[in-house]
Amino acid sequence: MVADKTVMATHPDLIELRKRYDMAAARPVAEITEGLTLLAAAYLAASPWIVDFRALPTITVNNLIAGGTLVVLALGLSAAYGRLHGLTWVVPVIGIWTIIAPWAMAGAVDTTRTIWSNAVAGGAIVVLGLLMTVFGVIRARRSFG
Repeated sequence: MVADKTVMATHPDLIELRKRYDMAAARPVAEITEGLTLLAAAYLAASPWIVDFRALPTITVNNLIAGGTLVVLALGLSAAYGRLHGLTWVVPVIGIWTIIAPWAMAGAVDTTRTIWSNAVAGGAIVVLGLLMTVFGVIRARRSFG
């Protein structure tokens, strides 16, 4: 038997759960975290031009794609946390990749600026992503604990 998706989408428990996650995301600390994540993502995407390592094409493209992906994800999480809270784990993963990318990608080890830029941005993204994940877990425990 196939479940009707329209029935599940309007199920009172699911609607209440989404409201609770959205309330968790509407707290000032959560909003600040989401905003800082968005700024870190924008910096990551623009960092090849800000720090001037655009002559390294692989890390430039990497940072542009990772930063752009994170911008879209941060906007989605701030707009619909109740629906997207399951994707918060992606934020710290992108941050970890950002930290190791200069060593993992050929040719990017030439410049200290690239390493420092990615390490600082990646570290901030990891911390912010973990905070967003924790906000959702705390809220879920309060709701169901």
